[in-house]
Amino acid sequence: MAVLTGTIFDIRKYSVHDGPGIRTTVFLKGCPLNCWWCHNPESQSPAPEPMLRPNLCIACDVCIAVCAEQAITRVGQQLTWDAQRCTRCGTCAEACLAGAREMAGRAYDVAEVLAEVERDRLFYEESGGGVSFSGGEPLLQWRFLGELLRACRRLELHTALDTSGFASWEVFEHILPATDLVLFDIKHTDPQQHHKVTGVPLAPILHNLRRLAERGVPVWLRVPLVPGVNDDEPNLRRLGELAAAMPNIRRVNLLPYHNTARGKYAHLGRPYRLPATPAPDSAQLERVANLLRAYHPDVRIGG
Repeated sequence: MAVLTGTIFDIRKYSVHDGPGIRTTVFLKGCPLNCWWCHNPESQSPAPEPMLRPNLCIACDVCIAVCAEQAITRVGQQLTWDAQRCTRCGTCAEACLAGAREMAGRAYDVAEVLAEVERDRLFYEESGGGVSFSGGEPLLQWRFLGELLRACRRLELHTALDTSGFASWEVFEHILPATDLVLFDIKHTDPQQHHKVTGVPLAPILHNLRRLAERGVPVWLRVPLVPGVNDDEPNLRRLGELAAAMPNIRRVNLLPYHNTARGKYAHLGRPYRLPATPAPDSAQLERVANLLRAYHPDVRIGG
């Protein structure tokens, strides 16, 4: 039988923002959403993809020489990449002498992930932590995710799923038996605005959130706060009403927007869609948190 693998673009140790305690967060690649403010643009494509850090490039042109598909060319001082020719083989990243090229994402099997996760078991036990699965949208790789969750359950590790909620309920049913906590992102409560800023409909997301409430699954509601996008009072009050209506929502986390991922877009050759959007200041965050506290007793700023 073939070994089941999944595509992962990062495994982050000592995370304290993706669930209780000290955690290891496993980032699975691929996402059906295309949020304007996405902090991990390298997570969106389900396949491994090359990234270039021009500031590290020493113009040796080894990448051009080793690319069998001739997908990399130089025009003056600028390296160009032809996405249509590229087969994502990773040869250019392996050959890069300066570390300017890398592949975002690679295949892992369950045993490889567990080997990384188990190294920090002592930290989980002392802090009440565990393992979180994020993305991208981890439910996009639901079969692989299910195997990972069940393996963690056998090892008696606390598990958390960080999800946009955009998946079929059948997918949720596949993974819930081995999931201790769901970190559920709500980007916007207005259906038209949600579709505009994420590219997907809101209705299936709310359907899944309600089904989780019916099951009594513990949920932390996570709200990315993006000035000019979803920080208006009507949207925030609808969020508060949503949190108040579901007793399984144990906490509401406000996740302040920032533009530190701007460089990643350049490394991937993509435009950044919110170049002029400022991060919310502390006064704005407190105002929003206090508004939501009128609906839910546990509202926190940050993960």
